[in-house]
Amino acid sequence: MNLAVNTPWALTGLVLALLPLFNSGMRTSPAPWTALIPGDALSAFVVCCLRLCAVAAIAGLVLGMAGLHRTEQSRERIGHGAHIVLLLDRSSSMDNTFAGRAPNGSDDGRDAGGRATHGAVAEESKAAAARRLLTEFVKQRQNDLIGVAEYSTSPLFVIPLTENKNAVQAAIAATATPALGFTHVSKGLGMAISFFEQQSVTGSRIVLLVSDGAAAIDHDSELKLREWFKRQQVRLYWIFLRTAGSPGIFDQPEDSRDDNAGAMPELYLHKFFLGLGSPYQAYEAESPDALKQAIADINRLENLPMHYVEHIPKQDLSAACYSVAAFLLLVLLGVKFCEVKR
Repeated sequence: MNLAVNTPWALTGLVLALLPLFNSGMRTSPAPWTALIPGDALSAFVVCCLRLCAVAAIAGLVLGMAGLHRTEQSRERIGHGAHIVLLLDRSSSMDNTFAGRAPNGSDDGRDAGGRATHGAVAEESKAAAARRLLTEFVKQRQNDLIGVAEYSTSPLFVIPLTENKNAVQAAIAATATPALGFTHVSKGLGMAISFFEQQSVTGSRIVLLVSDGAAAIDHDSELKLREWFKRQQVRLYWIFLRTAGSPGIFDQPEDSRDDNAGAMPELYLHKFFLGLGSPYQAYEAESPDALKQAIADINRLENLPMHYVEHIPKQDLSAACYSVAAFLLLVLLGVKFCEVKR
């Protein structure tokens, strides 16, 4: 059970739990000769139960005051899933829609000022669509360990790998913060890979990159990322949220002068990922439905057997001790009121 207490000195009060064994707490009635009274097994049983109730009530009060609790535990579990780090782009362009415009409001047909949009269908931003669909994705991944990071000018640690899906969903919701203007994807990938450093290699290890743009990666960063991806045995999935009219990750330059990382950063980042030496899959989504299909495909592919350690947090048991003690005291009080008085 791994039980412990906050104040061990309070356990000295358990000595008081021995008092009911020597005193029943009931009035005694004089009798001329107790040997004349026939034996009553039922009465003896009731008296024994009442004494035990009193012992347990005192013990419950003492253990409650001592702060009884179950310590943090861990246990190895086997399931089907993966270790997944969600790496979300938080550049300012993610706050626009897939059409490259600012969102026109909520789904109730009203704009940000509360004015009706005359039946127009509200468009959500790429970041909002990603949060909504990734939340659904997390709900379906019951046995995964999932962490969340984001990046723009610098990487931002959000939540480590955990099996607590409520915490992961809250972390995804917390990424709805004002975005910044730059994209530093190499630092974001470096932080995402660092999530696996203290984890045993079991099942799939995945970095799920969700972004709508890219940036050139310097030579030193490329070398480091190749080394880290191979050493940590990480698979990379890139969901590119393509804005209407912008170049895609599979488009080839029409002019040879544009065949460089500065002019077509998405294409060259895709080429770099292809040369990582680790499993890599890219998806190009031009709408929320396409994004949903990409996430569903990843959900289907990554479902391998895995071993992981589940951490069970500390559990306070003092309230349960007080509840048991209160119930037993009520029983004893009821018995006391039923006592025959002479």
